[in-house]
Amino acid sequence: MEEERQIPTRRKRKKRLRIGRVLTLFLVLVLIIGGTYTVLQYSAGYKLANKEVDLTIDFEGDKLRKGERENILVLGVDSRGQKQARSDTMMLVSWDKQDNDVKMISFMRDIYADIPDHQSYKLNTAYYLGGVQLLKNTINQMFDLPVHHYALIDFSSFESLVDILAPNGVPMNVEKDMSEKIGVSLVKGQHNLSGKELLGYARFRADREGDFGRVERQQKVMEALKNELLSIENLPNTPKFLGAAEGYIETDYSRTDKAKRIIDALISGKIEMEKLTIPVEGTYYDSSYKHAGSVLEINTEKNKQAIDDFLAK
Repeated sequence: MEEERQIPTRRKRKKRLRIGRVLTLFLVLVLIIGGTYTVLQYSAGYKLANKEVDLTIDFEGDKLRKGERENILVLGVDSRGQKQARSDTMMLVSWDKQDNDVKMISFMRDIYADIPDHQSYKLNTAYYLGGVQLLKNTINQMFDLPVHHYALIDFSSFESLVDILAPNGVPMNVEKDMSEKIGVSLVKGQHNLSGKELLGYARFRADREGDFGRVERQQKVMEALKNELLSIENLPNTPKFLGAAEGYIETDYSRTDKAKRIIDALISGKIEMEKLTIPVEGTYYDSSYKHAGSVLEINTEKNKQAIDDFLAK
């Protein structure tokens, strides 16, 4: 009688073991397939970029002190195949890892800047004259702002990266018709923009807002890309995006660190990134010089204080 009761119990145990083994095997297969897909897509993205990043760039970042925000100088450059170019987009992504807080500071390219060992020019001329290091030194000197790392991308590479991450386009509310000097024609309204269209949107300045409007749109684009990286829909595209970023984005981070750091900085912090534009309102006036053209003369001290207050919040 006792043996008859034990028989169903043994059968149940065997059944559970079989189910457990099947589930384990399934999970192992999922991990293998997922890992293989990730590696293949990463490799495809890297080959698509079809170039090695120049690691001989002369850049010496400031030493990151314990408890200090990590500041990454993010530059967008329209090189058009030339070695020397002016930086069209200049942003500082400031990351407080302890509080998981990311903030973004945009610098207007027409700021009249004291460039170390050179005549004063527009801020974006610093990159033309001496690359990332001279631009970093200029920002250091003007705003007492440490710069620990940099990331630089050419505009043509930006277009490709956007199309890899979001092949169906990036949702964007285009606030007006845009076409002048941006290489595309955009119509007012909500649209899914391709990489080329998104770049055109970010570069448009042929209106009364001028460069200030363009900087605001560049910030909106950065925030939109952050949302795309966080989107579950685009998760299958992420490995290929990271592989392409390896070839397209130039930075002083090591190869093993590059993708992780870029993604971490973009997806950390609040859903809506806090943003600041330098110069702040009421701290500048328009001026002009024969050697530099139209510039923004700024009150450096007031803008330094605005940066300090913004990062201290």
